[in-house]
Amino acid sequence: MKFGAYTACLHDRSLPETLEILKGMGLTSVEVNSGGFIPAPHCPVDTLLGSESARRDYLQVFADAGMELTALNCNGNPLSPLPNEGLKHAEDLRRTIELAGALGIEHVITMSGLPGTDPTAKYATWVVNPWNGIDMEILDYQWSVAVPFWTEIDELARRHGVRVAIELHPRNLVFNATTFQRLIAETGATNVGVEMDTSHLMWQQMDVPTVIRTLGDRIFFAAAKDVKLFEGVKTKGVLDVDFGHVPADAENKTPVAYGYWCTSWPENPAWRFVAVGIGHDQDYWVEVLTALREVNPDTVINIEHEDAEMSTLDGLGFAAKTLLAAASKVD
Repeated sequence: MKFGAYTACLHDRSLPETLEILKGMGLTSVEVNSGGFIPAPHCPVDTLLGSESARRDYLQVFADAGMELTALNCNGNPLSPLPNEGLKHAEDLRRTIELAGALGIEHVITMSGLPGTDPTAKYATWVVNPWNGIDMEILDYQWSVAVPFWTEIDELARRHGVRVAIELHPRNLVFNATTFQRLIAETGATNVGVEMDTSHLMWQQMDVPTVIRTLGDRIFFAAAKDVKLFEGVKTKGVLDVDFGHVPADAENKTPVAYGYWCTSWPENPAWRFVAVGIGHDQDYWVEVLTALREVNPDTVINIEHEDAEMSTLDGLGFAAKTLLAAASKVD
């Protein structure tokens, strides 16, 4: 197995400085953003697509640092009915697949996306619990949008020698084992699999090792990210909706589409992202890594840091120590 980090949390630093930081933590793998929800300062997509020499120079930056570029990340909503979100993110994904092939990078990380309720919808709609028959009609429409798109993406990935790993992320059509299995069944995709981001399974109360073993060789990649439950879960459950508006003039907003950004977390949350090892102890991570090794001994696991209570360097360092210590205990 290989261990590294997704560099989005270090976008305020240059790529060489970022690589030096990660190497100093004992990590060897790097994942950079290439489009979708957030900017891509560590991956100049246009330049790299247009120049073979630029691609050689770019890869040499990683080689000189003794690090390996293992994935391009293009998380977004390519199925959104908002043109400035859906059309842009879909094109970002296509260009990322093309670039990954040109760079010789095997994996592209993304999300399945989420359409609206019907062809006239303006906004994406996530059907959380389809107990109402109306919801089944919405889901039928959403799958009718998703299947042709992902059939196209699978063919594109095959053509460029790339494997696309979908993060099982809430507010997406594919967010657990059964929805992923449906996507594969209806598309016949060969080059579409799962990025096993542990965190979103955790807060939904799934058993991560069981999901890993259920999906088997469809686990293409992994993200190490932790979650901790808090007192708020006792009255709100895991579907916490007490998020807040963020004003347009707020500093350090996290974009999700043109004119839209992440909301603010509840003051008394049901759950929150934490550094790897804080929500689940080292023994738990031994179980996760053991399951990942069973399905693929060469799995790449990249840390994704989103703990708002820890600095970036402290959170990454804590996570790296937890993972590397857990890895040492995997038979």
